[in-house]
Amino acid sequence: MKHIEKSSLTLTVGRGIAGMAVAATLAACGGGNGGSYSALPPVAAAQPQPPAPSEDPCESLTGTALSGGTVTGAQSVVAGDYTPPNIAPGEPSPLTGLPDFCRVTVTMKPSPDSNVGVEVWLPKTNWNGRFLGTGNGGPAGAITYYTGLREGLIRGFAVANTDLGTARDITTREGHPEQWVDFGNRATREMTVAGKAIVNAYYNAPPKYSYFQGCSTGGQQALTNAQRYPNDYDGLIVGAPGNNRTHLHMSFIWHHKAFNEPGATLTPGKAKMVMSKSIAACVGKDGGAPTDTFLTDPRQCNFDPDTLPRCTTGNGDDCLTDPQLTALKKAYAGPTNPRTGEQIYGGLPFGAEGLLYGPVEQAASWWPAAQFYQFYWVFGKGFDYKAFDFDHDVDTVDDRLAPLVNANSPDLSAFKARGGKLLMYSGLQDPGAPYHDALNYYERVVKAQGGNLAATQEHFRYYLVPGMGHCSGLDGGNGGTEFGQPYSAVVPSSAKGDILIQMTEWVEKQKAPEEIIGTSYTPSGQIATQRPICVYPKLPTYQGGDATKASSFACKDAPRGNAPAPSDRYLN
Repeated sequence: MKHIEKSSLTLTVGRGIAGMAVAATLAACGGGNGGSYSALPPVAAAQPQPPAPSEDPCESLTGTALSGGTVTGAQSVVAGDYTPPNIAPGEPSPLTGLPDFCRVTVTMKPSPDSNVGVEVWLPKTNWNGRFLGTGNGGPAGAITYYTGLREGLIRGFAVANTDLGTARDITTREGHPEQWVDFGNRATREMTVAGKAIVNAYYNAPPKYSYFQGCSTGGQQALTNAQRYPNDYDGLIVGAPGNNRTHLHMSFIWHHKAFNEPGATLTPGKAKMVMSKSIAACVGKDGGAPTDTFLTDPRQCNFDPDTLPRCTTGNGDDCLTDPQLTALKKAYAGPTNPRTGEQIYGGLPFGAEGLLYGPVEQAASWWPAAQFYQFYWVFGKGFDYKAFDFDHDVDTVDDRLAPLVNANSPDLSAFKARGGKLLMYSGLQDPGAPYHDALNYYERVVKAQGGNLAATQEHFRYYLVPGMGHCSGLDGGNGGTEFGQPYSAVVPSSAKGDILIQMTEWVEKQKAPEEIIGTSYTPSGQIATQRPICVYPKLPTYQGGDATKASSFACKDAPRGNAPAPSDRYLN
């Protein structure tokens, strides 16, 4: 048996933060087969290609021992459509348009109580010499195929994904702190070292460059690696990160409590009505076009919820009752410590009220199981969200979990010193992982760089995306919100509109991306709208003309910061 040393829930895909993005995006974009994928060209000093099929070493990888794990299976998969045998319910299948590849399954055991599942997919021909680690959504618990492995493989990457050690039910981890460590930071590291070792074994050469991309939980994974394991990747793409994990989920409890008070639940129609009113109050006054159906900069919106129509008789979708208005105000404010008044996490952004993971989700029966798992770990299966104390219970959770699952450190000096690059983005209409937390994290990184924004942008750039909900444009109106990111249904062929290509250009050719072109598509897959996505603190500013054209906008400076920020006490 070969040996390789290490080098330097039952929750469906539709039930985690970023999870429902897959199916809904497919519906919005005609099944997810639109657009064009193009493999990246091999890097200079091309890597050796695997032997011809008659000499293919794929199956011989089975049983290969890794440091801390074993290859449990390896199979050759022919080009075309493929449905993995353990694909999660709700994830699109079959996977279409795949090249010939070698599928490798791995189990890593960094502790006696760990069971981290990993898959590595290796192109049999036209490997581009690069390794791509990919992230998860929500509580993980399954390999992410459609928005992770497929996209990278088609582009010519050797690509890997992990279930984060929580298959299949993350709520059953009470009394298993080693598995908390796996979910919080270690499983991604295990995936990375195993993936690179398998790449080396299959191609007889290591990857020339290594990249990671993920959104939501995947964004947390990316920031965790930058902070804890700065030598793993040359470039990290960080989408809507859940890196302030314990406090993000406390905000879920806050919202759930508010909208489940007697008479406080919002119907989808009511939530859409509220969203339309908040957008109408500010649209076209924040740099965007007056015809937009979203806000370009919700920080500049001073919407007053007391102006919303009130129900005098009945409880229709065109008005709010007193309990509903009270709950909405609590959601906008975000969770605070009732004893000290300190902000624990920011609130619901204006313009995001009717979108996925917003107020309507709080009535869903699956929401607690999907999002309260870490409270089950700490307090046990009998945890009752209604009894959560936003003073003492916050400290209890943070003492046990924050060091394991949060990635709040602004010190990226080691990652910067080794030449690493970061691209981070947030949807400005995202109620699931609101932009304000990532924006405040970025400003803390700038502060750690001596307050020098230009110096920070040499290795870390941030993008605020108007009109985008959680991780993709499926629920964010008519903005240009597809740019090759995870959970996008289309990976564009234009390098200018593809964040992954932009990252490789930055790392390999020192071409820092000034702006990225975002696109929205018609149901038939045709381009509907394009708009520049600008490097923070710039935002696209309407210059006149056709608002569906990127040329009608210019990236202009917008205010720095100006977003609700947690107390320093809650940045552990």
